[in-house]
Amino acid sequence: MTVSTDTQFVHLAWKREEKSLENVKFQMAADPNGKVSKLFGVYDENTGLALRGTFIINPEGILLNAEVNFYNLGRNVDELLRKLKANIYLAAHENEGCPAQWKNEGDKTLKPSEDLVGKVFEALE
Repeated sequence: MTVSTDTQFVHLAWKREEKSLENVKFQMAADPNGKVSKLFGVYDENTGLALRGTFIINPEGILLNAEVNFYNLGRNVDELLRKLKANIYLAAHENEGCPAQWKNEGDKTLKPSEDLVGKVFEALE
């Protein structure tokens, strides 16, 4: 789901006119009063707009990832999907860690321990 301070009419116009959104299947929720944006700490009182926040929340309601960009910086869908896949993987492998270059199950992971400190580079070779 997406949420923005735009109205539902602006969302409809974006969906109708923007080619990159033509296959979007998820809901685009309107937050014109900024209530949801304020809850997530991305609402800018001076402009009445929300910064570009991306949040991954698990089914138990626990925040797993948060990224906030300024208005004019786009988000990388590939990186968002990487983080989502990593969090799904880590839910089943709690004693592992997915390094920054991890992309898919089967890629090398780390097992955090005091022995790993200062040796991450070597562990990933």
